[in-house]
Amino acid sequence: MASQWKNVGGTYRPARSFERRNSMSIGLTPYLRFAGDAKEAMEFYHQVLGGELSMMTFQEGMNDSNPAVADLIMHSSLFVERGLHLMASDTPPEMDVRGNGVMALSSDGVAEADAETLTKWWEGLAEGGQINMPLEQAPWGDSFGELRDKFGVIWMFNITAVAS
Repeated sequence: MASQWKNVGGTYRPARSFERRNSMSIGLTPYLRFAGDAKEAMEFYHQVLGGELSMMTFQEGMNDSNPAVADLIMHSSLFVERGLHLMASDTPPEMDVRGNGVMALSSDGVAEADAETLTKWWEGLAEGGQINMPLEQAPWGDSFGELRDKFGVIWMFNITAVAS
């Protein structure tokens, strides 16, 4: 029987997370809701994360000429790369906007470049935001940090050391 755990950079991870699952075609995509600043937020995330950004206003998507919503974002999508997809919209004034929860970004310790990419994203998202916990080595051996970006979205980062 194979071990259920894999040592990655001194940190043990469930081995099943490293198995290749070619049959998986389902994705989990965070969908953020904003109170009128979705366009600015998504342009910021595009600047930090890269990828391909598309946006549609209520005027474009529903032919809604109501001045209260016409220029608000009905739907936006940011494809960064396979497995990284972020969507967002503005919430019309009559609907309640609640917190967006917490976004978590992490590496698996396989590729050195992942740590560089995540560190770059951390620095970009921190710009104009608030660092709740600095990105530094955690007791479990990884680098961990948490910030609230300038749009109020909380981001957690966990960067696993690359196994040598």
